[in-house]
Amino acid sequence: MRRYLDKSRAPCFLMFTVSLISKLLGRRQPQETTPSFLVNWPGHSGAEYQYTVYELDTEFPPLPGNYIYCKQSEEGQWVPLYVAQTRDMHQRLEGHEKLQDAIEHGATHIHVHFSAAGQAARCTEEHDLITLWRPVCNEQTES
Repeated sequence: MRRYLDKSRAPCFLMFTVSLISKLLGRRQPQETTPSFLVNWPGHSGAEYQYTVYELDTEFPPLPGNYIYCKQSEEGQWVPLYVAQTRDMHQRLEGHEKLQDAIEHGATHIHVHFSAAGQAARCTEEHDLITLWRPVCNEQTES
């Protein structure tokens, strides 16, 4: 037995379907952006640190690591604008005080190196990169 859609109820049916789809899609949680590629950042010591490139609005898990706010030069090279480390990437980057400064200097991406090696290792990496690259948004000190 075939059932045909009652044409008098069609607008109601379509409105219900659209409403249901909107509700389902509206409840979707923001997905983490997948990284686009890896970049090796050399430090003053000669050590190289591998970072993953993400969009600036990426949400991160609460893991320790180092990060770099970056822009690309006209030649396509990455330019570090701010280098730092944290014990909790998610908490540290929420409303970060240097983000607006970095954006004003052209930041388009964040490079992240998750590291459970401990705070001393993260601070060493941070200092090593700042010493070589002298990012414009980091306070400059004499080495």
